Amino acid sequence: MIDVLDWLDKRDGIAVTAVSGLYETPPWGITEQPRFLNACAQLLTSRSPQDLLATCLDGEQRLKRIRNERWGPRTIDIDILVVEGVELDTPDLVIPHPRIHERAFVLIPLCDLTPSLPINGKSAADWLELCDPGGVKRVADADEWWQRPR
Repeated sequence: MIDVLDWLDKRDGIAVTAVSGLYETPPWGITEQPRFLNACAQLLTSRSPQDLLATCLDGEQRLKRIRNERWGPRTIDIDILVVEGVELDTPDLVIPHPRIHERAFVLIPLCDLTPSLPINGKSAADWLELCDPGGVKRVADADEWWQRPR
């Protein structure tokens, strides 16, 4: 995760402005696999959502992500959750992320950054209160696992 955030931060038109704590979570979808590490990052970008997605997919490939099965084991998975002022529904990208409000493993780190973020008529913190946080364990504060490159 550190490598891809550093790499993204060095791309033209992208700046990583904040990161959440780091969380260990049960796997989603296919449960017979190792636990996941999850975090959220806040970016400032001049890129379009589609261009940002292409850049994120390039970052995944650089870290040897292989897409064998949906929700299967992976080295990295980057999702675009929300883009301020943007609603988008295309075959490749839906903003806001369609299941963001159902997933404690997304909402908990997201609330580290912006608990008042509006999502589908409620704040991220309000959605989190409706989720079961079972198995989500904080393993590091933001400043313990990531420092913005200079």
